[in-house]
Amino acid sequence: MGKMPSAMQASDYSSVTHWLKAVKAAGTLDADAVGTKMRAMPVDDMFARNAMLRIDGALVHDLYLVQVKTPTESKGPWDYYKILATIPGSQAFPKLEDGACPLAPK
Repeated sequence: MGKMPSAMQASDYSSVTHWLKAVKAAGTLDADAVGTKMRAMPVDDMFARNAMLRIDGALVHDLYLVQVKTPTESKGPWDYYKILATIPGSQAFPKLEDGACPLAPK
């Protein structure tokens, strides 16, 4: 459509693609087996690099501090941001053992 996908569209694409890969790897549509595969496989795509899906359903991935580029810094369409810092997922998300989700299996 000639438009950049939104962050929500990119995350939806990433999650569905990850689910499809897990279904293929598990060889079944059984939810427990597919969920186990999804948590065992890293998510590494345009949305998240080296991310892991936790037992509580959180996708632990790096976050970025960005700055909007000036018009002279931009090299083309959709080139809006420069990354100033990367916050590792291990620091960006609360740890399960710290009570991140009270509903997570123990």
